[in-house]
Amino acid sequence: MKSVLIAATFALVISILLTPLAIKTFRRRGFGQEIRDDGPESHLSKKGTPTMGGTVMVLATVGGYLIAHLFLLNQTGRGVTATGLLLLFLLIGLGTVGFLDDYLKIRYRRSLGLNKTAKLVGQLVIGVAFAVLALWAKDDDGVPVASAAVSFVRDIAPLTLPVVVFAVLAYLFIAGFSNAVNLTDGLDGLAAGCSAMVFASYVIISFWQFGHDCSTALVDGCYTVRNPLDVTLVAAAAMGACLGFLWWNTSPARIFMGDTGSLALGGLMAGLAIVTRTELLLVVLGGLFVAVTLSVVIQVAFFRATRRRVFRMAPLHHHFELAGWAESTVIVRFWLVTGMAVAFGIGLFYSDWLDFAGL
Repeated sequence: MKSVLIAATFALVISILLTPLAIKTFRRRGFGQEIRDDGPESHLSKKGTPTMGGTVMVLATVGGYLIAHLFLLNQTGRGVTATGLLLLFLLIGLGTVGFLDDYLKIRYRRSLGLNKTAKLVGQLVIGVAFAVLALWAKDDDGVPVASAAVSFVRDIAPLTLPVVVFAVLAYLFIAGFSNAVNLTDGLDGLAAGCSAMVFASYVIISFWQFGHDCSTALVDGCYTVRNPLDVTLVAAAAMGACLGFLWWNTSPARIFMGDTGSLALGGLMAGLAIVTRTELLLVVLGGLFVAVTLSVVIQVAFFRATRRRVFRMAPLHHHFELAGWAESTVIVRFWLVTGMAVAFGIGLFYSDWLDFAGL
């Protein structure tokens, strides 16, 4: 448990201390956010706010994880694992795609960076590589980092997929959630706060799996997962990084995470779901991200079919802004929705264990 607290605490401290330095550096270099011309007028005042703050979040997550492992190595002799390294690969890889997107926005002074094809290709390479490596990397007992079975709160055995199909679905899942967090990152502190709660839920889930791991305790309801403690460390570090960044990102934001942060965080959420065998449960835990994405899909599809709009503006949070809600009101209420979704998702996870344990 100490190692989990160390991962979260050091990631939090690194994020809080490095973010002001990032703000000064990015402002000095002119790394300011470009704002959509068709967005709410209240957002125009945010133009020029330093962006690419996600670089700090990625560094803080990696730093918190590695520092926690120094403690583990000293106390128990446990080193980094394939599961932890693959999750960090997903975080850094998608963060790099986002960084390129942010950099092009800044360089050419427009609100669009990488084109859709380039971004999807980057996500494709990272997502498929993660999926293939996660199936290939097996421990001495033959347990891979990920399972090819579709999962809700644990693997659904009859729904085991061929490797190629799993790789495709894993890519779609990873790209979908990385883009979902990207779409949600439109208000000060919204994406960071919601992400912190989802990562906190995975701290609880993976630590519970660690305490009921079939490799160490073969009891009713145990979990066949790889390195659940390492998953906990990554989730705890990501949670701490989000909270530290949120200190400077709350309204009025002094820095934005940009695509660097949103793509990295969304991809990491999907990676955590895949390695903990809770892919469909993430749809519940990250229900707000799903709702925001659906609002965009519905808006675009309905407008193309009828030339009319369902929402005043998509994504969903802008609809409520244009309906007269203050930005801070939208943010806090969306945080509350995420908190309820996370509580419900953890309840589903725990009730499944009670059923298996016969309690």
